[in-house]
Amino acid sequence: MGFYDELKNRAKILGRNPAQTTTEQDFIEVIAFKLAEENYAIELQFIREVYPFREFTPVPCTPPFVIGVVNIRGQIISVIDLKEFFRLPKKNVGEKDNLIVLRDDEMEFGIQVDSIRGVRQIAVNDIQTSLPTLNGIRGEFLKGVTHDRLIVLDGGKLLCDKKLIVHEE
Repeated sequence: MGFYDELKNRAKILGRNPAQTTTEQDFIEVIAFKLAEENYAIELQFIREVYPFREFTPVPCTPPFVIGVVNIRGQIISVIDLKEFFRLPKKNVGEKDNLIVLRDDEMEFGIQVDSIRGVRQIAVNDIQTSLPTLNGIRGEFLKGVTHDRLIVLDGGKLLCDKKLIVHEE
């Protein structure tokens, strides 16, 4: 699809008649968060909980995107730095940092985020496939981008990606 076709599709979506309502099945619930001065979101179905991120234990001999592990109510959870993994600008752990624990049937880990923006519903029709500026590793995990520039990540792809699994060799 060319650039102009993408603009036409966006114009159709933005110009639709307000009387055309969508049903409840046409929405997804996401948690929105800030990561390196950009707004991201992940569907709630992949989130176990949000936790303040203060103390962690570094783990030696892991890739640079692995921050370490945390103990959450007796369970050890590994923590991934998505800024490092996506090659975004980094900052040190701050007072407002949070940990979003992602999970599915086979995998569970936390991601460090700069701040939580809240839970919201997004109409599936409002999610565009991609932006030309989101390429490389971020593009692999992209579900889409909303008209207000909220980058929706695919939690399922994050949870099953082999690059995030550390193998001891």
